[in-house]
Amino acid sequence: MSTFVIEGGTPLTGSVLIPGNKNAVLPAMAASLLTDKEVVLENVPRIRDVDTMSKLIQGLGVVTNGVNTRGIKIRADNLKNNQPDDQLVTDLRASILLMGPLVAKFGKVTIRHPGGDIIGLRSIDEHLKAFSKLGAKITQDGLMLTLAAEKVHGARIHLSEASVTATENIMMAAVTAEGETVITNAACEPHVMCLGRMLTAMGANISGMGTNTINIIGVKSLGGCVHRIRPDHIEIGTWMIAAAATGGEITVHGAFLEDLAPMLVVLEPMGVKIEEIHCHEHHQDGVSCFKASRGKLTAYPHIHSNVWPGFPTDLMSPTIVLATQCTGTTLAHDWMYEGRMFFVDRLIKMGANIIVADPHRVIINGPTSLSARHTSSPDIRAGVALVIASIIAKGTSQIDMAEIIDRGYEQLEERLVKLGTNITRTA
Repeated sequence: MSTFVIEGGTPLTGSVLIPGNKNAVLPAMAASLLTDKEVVLENVPRIRDVDTMSKLIQGLGVVTNGVNTRGIKIRADNLKNNQPDDQLVTDLRASILLMGPLVAKFGKVTIRHPGGDIIGLRSIDEHLKAFSKLGAKITQDGLMLTLAAEKVHGARIHLSEASVTATENIMMAAVTAEGETVITNAACEPHVMCLGRMLTAMGANISGMGTNTINIIGVKSLGGCVHRIRPDHIEIGTWMIAAAATGGEITVHGAFLEDLAPMLVVLEPMGVKIEEIHCHEHHQDGVSCFKASRGKLTAYPHIHSNVWPGFPTDLMSPTIVLATQCTGTTLAHDWMYEGRMFFVDRLIKMGANIIVADPHRVIINGPTSLSARHTSSPDIRAGVALVIASIIAKGTSQIDMAEIIDRGYEQLEERLVKLGTNITRTA
């Protein structure tokens, strides 16, 4: 594993271009299995998770071209395997998204319980209950799951929680199922809508995207498409936080401002200043540019993560770092994952005044000065939060297991160098 070495104390100044959403491109790659025709994905982030998903589907007989570029071409006309590689499934939580397409194509899938980050157990019960309603019989042998359906048929499915990946899996299984499927309490995050638009471009009959009720009328087959991945609103939020926390100014190119509303309702009162600007480069329909900088940093009394359009759980860790620089007391509450808050012990060792109330809640008192430490990245979002903390801190920090951060943020050290950070990577 490699290590980031960061010399702190320099504000981030410059511009960044936002790539496609990690949580949109992975279901899009899975959905490509639903057709024998070529699928072209544009604005693809160059991250480790894309490489892992590419290897997963290649192992099923799929041809992928252009991995590690902005454009990937996928052809699944020789799809011949319905059991993804166990080790790769262990490496990638999003491997769960292969269930829907493989059940739709083969009527059967055998897959290991997925791995990924260590922020919580993340039950797949919602997926299994939904597949059962769609006609699949489920058997389990240790960590191995087999779903078999003589015929995938439509169903009314109410999710007990608005799970993003469960919603996406149901959509992919249902688009070629016999009859109508109605999903209530469906997730409506931007990346779910992104998948819906892709499936529609392939010929699916879907309505209700962006709401918590999605209707799907099964069609006999799907075609190919060219699909552009939506900009990553979580990365945008991360750069906004980094600009304010370090006292710098970052120009962000490529954002849908409507995706930022759930985070700005918290970040702007905390002192994140946003100024929309006109820029000719990187502009497409609906895409904006803005400057993010520091205003008066003030604690937000209660940050509570929630499903869309609530404050995103994936932004909680960087926001906690921002709270260490704000005047006052902040209660940060993430009910979704019991391991989300465990990284704060690393911030405490850096000098942060944080009280761990329970696995889901921490109390941050600020502002506090942070000092450099040798630490490690426990998960993607905590890892980038520790990078921001290290840029704020006095002295030279080291963050081990940098590859974990690479899973969600492309070429992070190169981009930070352009913003003025003294950061290197060692083996």
